[in-house]
Amino acid sequence: MLAEEPIKKALKPLKSWLLGDARTLIIQSHQLLGRMASWQVRSQKVLSSLRDAEFSVSSEWGEDGIIDWLVEHAKIPPASQTFVEFGVETYREANTRFLLQNRNWRGLIIDGNSAMVSKVKEDGLAWRHDLTAIPAFITRENIDELISGAGFTGEIGLLSIDIDGNDYWIWEAIQAVRPIICVCEYNAVFGDVYPISTPYDCTFNRTKAHHSNLYFGASIAALRILAVNKGYRFVGTNAAANDAFFVREDYAIQFVDRHLLQIEALPSLRRESRNKCGQLSYRSGIERLKLIAGLPVVNVVTGESIRLGALESIYSKEWLEIMVGRPSLGYS
Repeated sequence: MLAEEPIKKALKPLKSWLLGDARTLIIQSHQLLGRMASWQVRSQKVLSSLRDAEFSVSSEWGEDGIIDWLVEHAKIPPASQTFVEFGVETYREANTRFLLQNRNWRGLIIDGNSAMVSKVKEDGLAWRHDLTAIPAFITRENIDELISGAGFTGEIGLLSIDIDGNDYWIWEAIQAVRPIICVCEYNAVFGDVYPISTPYDCTFNRTKAHHSNLYFGASIAALRILAVNKGYRFVGTNAAANDAFFVREDYAIQFVDRHLLQIEALPSLRRESRNKCGQLSYRSGIERLKLIAGLPVVNVVTGESIRLGALESIYSKEWLEIMVGRPSLGYS
């Protein structure tokens, strides 16, 4: 047994090198497949909906393909080929990583996870690309200072927001940049009828807000109203129904009507609810809503605060039919 120890110690660097080399090969293979998918998506001049463009290399649910198609058809000028994304965790899975690596855009990423900066360096992104990584907890009071302080102001190509909480309030507060394309997470459990959001709380934490993991963010209706107020057109959601996509009106008018046949907002079929022990409880459909019915939401138009369960019929007939898998006769 003792004789084996020097051998194990000698082999340790070799094992580390082999694992690192294998990871590099996997990443390169994913990038190559992503580029092939990108070429195919770019060639699609007309889509029935954004779902037709979906593929994932670094994104969670197909956002890479949608973003690639929108960027290609928006014809964003070189001076505006920059992005800002926050809520990226370690940036191993994010909406802009493929954009960074495939199109070599300049970018800014922000997250409260202190490991983000080291992971970006480990992956070689810090020297291969013009990528600024800032570890910071985002509020509507500091977001503009964080963005402008990093040297990002004026027109940019893309803004991606996914912070599992104050998403509506943060997007509303941003003045430092004027994106051409916006991607914002929405909470489909909040329905598609009312423009509602969790009340603003600068310390909001999704995992602490409610054990179910379902109480966060804003409804698609709230984001669509905010988008119009900011001068953007809603162009659809991904199939997983977690991200909504918006194009600034001066760009949307040039290609959306001619190249995108259907604008659809989809309900989520994910079963990511948790029990009080933090384990997945797999609630689906309307059962998810019942878990958080007693919690407050704010109507972003009227400012009224109300319990989520006190709102009548928060899902449209179309959403209900998709959620239950058959024509709906309503619900209580």
